[in-house]
Amino acid sequence: MSEHDDVEPVAAVDVDPERLNAFRRSGEYELRGYTDVDEMLSTESPDLVSVCTPPASHVELVTSSLRNGAWVWCEKPPCLSLASYEEMTAAQGTDGPYVSFVFQQRFGSGARHARELLATRELGTPLVAHCQTTWYRDSEYFAAPWRGKWETEGGGPAMGHGIHQLDLLLHLLGPWTEVRAMTGRLWHEVDTEDVSTALVRFESGAMATVVNSLLSPDEMSRIRLDCSEATVELTHLYGHRNEDWRYTPAPHVTDETRIERWRTPEHDEPSSHGAMLRELVAAMREGGRPPCDERDGRRILELVTALYKSAATGREVRSGEIGPDDPFHTVIHGGFPEKLTGNGETTRS
Repeated sequence: MSEHDDVEPVAAVDVDPERLNAFRRSGEYELRGYTDVDEMLSTESPDLVSVCTPPASHVELVTSSLRNGAWVWCEKPPCLSLASYEEMTAAQGTDGPYVSFVFQQRFGSGARHARELLATRELGTPLVAHCQTTWYRDSEYFAAPWRGKWETEGGGPAMGHGIHQLDLLLHLLGPWTEVRAMTGRLWHEVDTEDVSTALVRFESGAMATVVNSLLSPDEMSRIRLDCSEATVELTHLYGHRNEDWRYTPAPHVTDETRIERWRTPEHDEPSSHGAMLRELVAAMREGGRPPCDERDGRRILELVTALYKSAATGREVRSGEIGPDDPFHTVIHGGFPEKLTGNGETTRS
């Protein structure tokens, strides 16, 4: 927030007073401290609330903030289920306040440039994609009591880690139509899966493979899109800039001026929370919809839910099929968590 002259942090909230005071001492701002969010909202009347808590608490915090007139910037994942998501976003006003979800991988010059090239068909028709979040987490990481549990984290790497790259994939390729998936708990002593794989078909006809893992010592975040005119590949870990994007022309594309235009965005702005916050604040000032609004949040949450449903049922799941009467709408594992961590047996739903 220090990058933004028109943003002034005024207060922090934490249920743990010691942790709250440590946070207040650690930064450059003089923050007033609260252990109750409703007290903070009524006392401070903030313009914007940043929700950075475990996902099980998001619905209550986002809803309270919206109903008190504050816009909300909520960390991923949005919440634990589609049903909870609909309850949370229903608290928005017709003309605001709105909630915006933190998917900072969309932002920065590299992602913006790639999206423009794809949208204008400069790279041709998107055909094949790979989306990879292969990270490593040890037992110490899961010592935090809310991690690795369906009821507090909402899922494993598909929900809490790979969701960033999945969102960027959707941002680049557009709506998905069908997913087939497998999940498993292969190593960690947790309740959720620790690895997932999926095949996703898009409205455009493009097909993608998706891998989310917390078992990978050689860590990488990667998106590769093979189009009819070129391949574009992003390789990074937690954030990217222009140099992390690589464009390879198809053999029949020989115009060096055109190829150089692909490889040289006008600016070099890294993906970051700061880049996203800039657009969010601009939307607040203009009275418009925020970036990563409730439509974007629902689209990625629906895909993750469909991934889990496919893995649990052993069949493909189509976009739009998980309605209010579907058990996966209410609980993201559909009431069958063992089917997402076991030996490959499936249940029908």
